[in-house]
Amino acid sequence: MPYRRLPTTDKARLRALVKCHEHTKNNTSGIHPISEASLTSLKTILPRFHQAITNFDAAKNNQVEKNKKYLDLQRKARIYVSHFIQVINMAIARGELKPEIREFYGLCDFGNTLPPLNAEKELIDWGKKIIDGDQKRIQHGGSPIYNPSIALVRVNYEKYLDVYHFQKTLQSTTERSSSQVNQLRSDVDKLIQAIWNEIEEYFSALPDLQKREKSTTYGIVYVYRKSEMKKIEARKLQPEFNF
Repeated sequence: MPYRRLPTTDKARLRALVKCHEHTKNNTSGIHPISEASLTSLKTILPRFHQAITNFDAAKNNQVEKNKKYLDLQRKARIYVSHFIQVINMAIARGELKPEIREFYGLCDFGNTLPPLNAEKELIDWGKKIIDGDQKRIQHGGSPIYNPSIALVRVNYEKYLDVYHFQKTLQSTTERSSSQVNQLRSDVDKLIQAIWNEIEEYFSALPDLQKREKSTTYGIVYVYRKSEMKKIEARKLQPEFNF
């Protein structure tokens, strides 16, 4: 015998609510297997749950869409910051700059190596240190560094910083939308279970097959167990003999 399976995804939950609502709305007889209390709850929670899912999907898709630009600007900012540091280290190695200038940038502990730049916070923190440090070095009589210039480093760093803050705003919107769906999910599950119990109770006097057919029109989902599906498939493979 197939068994009833409650929805396990938000889209499936929404489909169950919509199908039940549409079937009761289209039933002009006014006789429903669902109680008035459950119908009232259904009419209240369905639009709220639908809007919450719509908002979450829109926020998530927007975040994913903008993420490509974010990663591209992050990559460019990392390249410019790291290349500027490498130029400093090469100039020191050639004797064109004194090792002491690393103090302006906070690079004394790293010698000829690069500081960590992989994480967002690392890139943001070191980008600021390099830009501020080079300004201090120039103020102390230092000559401008080129290929890349600090101006190019600043432009690409600030572009990344802008899109970083924008991406964080998108993430917050997605998280807030997800939280709204999460808050409704428990009430939706309880309502679906209550409605499905009422439907099956209403049609309980009917034969099993007819009861399932009637219940399915209101959105109840029945599935066969694996062993039952194997038997059904086996019967389909059996040859038919016509005499």
